[in-house]
Amino acid sequence: MKLNYYLIILFSLVLIDLSTELRILFDHLTFNSLYFAIGKHPLAFFILFSYPYLYKKIK
Repeated sequence: MKLNYYLIILFSLVLIDLSTELRILFDHLTFNSLYFAIGKHPLAFFILFSYPYLYKKIK
């Protein structure tokens, strides 16, 4: 199986960008915190939600 470094780098950069927001969401998950996390980082959440599609399309 060949590794796709583009997807690995993209996923790691998204997780670095969202690290503080994800920590807050894991500690205290509320609709308000989820709303502001998505509102602050819409591109990162879009990439997280579309990651399976990207993985299937590139592979």
